[in-house]
Amino acid sequence: MGVWRIAATGLALTLSAGPVPLLEPSGAAVVPCPYASTPTIPPTPPSPERDPAAPVVGGAQLGTKGLAIPAGAAAPPTTSAMSWVVADLDTGEVLGACDPHLRRRPASVQKLLLAATVLPKLDPNQLVEGTPADLDLPADSSLVGMIVGGHYPVSTLWYGLLLQSGNDTANALARVGGGDGGVPATIAAMNAEAHRLGADDTHAVTPSGLDAAEQFTSAYDLALIAREDLDRPAFLQYDTAPTFPWPAQPPKDPKGFQIQNENKLLTEYSGAIGGKTGFTDEARHTYVGAAKRGDRRLVVTIMGAEVVPARAWKQGTTLLDWGFARPVGSSVGKLVTPAEAAALHAPPSAAAVPAAGALGPAGAQSRAPGRTLTLAVVALAALVVLCAAGTVVMVRRARRVRA
Repeated sequence: MGVWRIAATGLALTLSAGPVPLLEPSGAAVVPCPYASTPTIPPTPPSPERDPAAPVVGGAQLGTKGLAIPAGAAAPPTTSAMSWVVADLDTGEVLGACDPHLRRRPASVQKLLLAATVLPKLDPNQLVEGTPADLDLPADSSLVGMIVGGHYPVSTLWYGLLLQSGNDTANALARVGGGDGGVPATIAAMNAEAHRLGADDTHAVTPSGLDAAEQFTSAYDLALIAREDLDRPAFLQYDTAPTFPWPAQPPKDPKGFQIQNENKLLTEYSGAIGGKTGFTDEARHTYVGAAKRGDRRLVVTIMGAEVVPARAWKQGTTLLDWGFARPVGSSVGKLVTPAEAAALHAPPSAAAVPAAGALGPAGAQSRAPGRTLTLAVVALAALVVLCAAGTVVMVRRARRVRA
């Protein structure tokens, strides 16, 4: 009985200790994000992790897997988002973030990258004929209602994309925007545009954001992409229209119909200037929203949210309110500019890396101590292997594997 009590006590102590806390690369404890309790949700399949040796795009504080807010700032509101960012569109200041570089499926906020890539290339008056490939989508896919053989101005397709989140219009715009290369060429251009902007967590596979293997983005990247879109008057025109009359296509559709803007931020939040909603089974709810108060324009990006404590756009309003309450100059990082992204992507200067054979006798002498040290280490390692017991050797090997 006494042994049982001791064992039970030990078990209780083990359980009460809880999980091992997450640590930052620096060894500091991760500050958890204010997170609402939600039902269990399907995780996004693993995506390639960011190279820990590479500089964190936007600043070191944004490398956290937890909460990043300025010192002394009020705690941000509770959300069900797995990651989020609040940033100033004009100064580039990141006012706060939760796991900003976490890579997840984008859902329909992917359409913002499609717009950033293709909108400048296409004539809004160009007529596009609907094809079977445009409508080759899952049965439960979000469609605006294109018809095979129908004819639509490019501008009409943009309304269908941004108001109704039509995956059929995404396919059509990507097909036409890719020229002779079609949709694959546009996908390649989307990835090139993400790279240009510094959105290094982003990899596009579909133009619409439908779940696909190897397709991901991050809350930080969405802020970069949204900034590019929100600086374009044409995008704002399409993105903020409350309704749009979808044109008739006789004889199949003799009357046409009206579509509505799905982004409720535009009607429910003072100063709203645009955004995009998204949802898929793997992405869960994703959201991008922006608003202006006085001279400040802020954007909020949300990934992996549930509908508690509120819809994703509503959770976005609480984060925007929190962001507008932060003083100018209060930040934990920045949205990089394309020029800054190019500098991050540039290879090391050739002058800093001597060419093969360029080192003369002085170079040979400078390498000699390194060679001597290497030989000494090898010799010492051999001695240890010969003298150590087999059990000790196995333990040392096991330690090296875990390190």
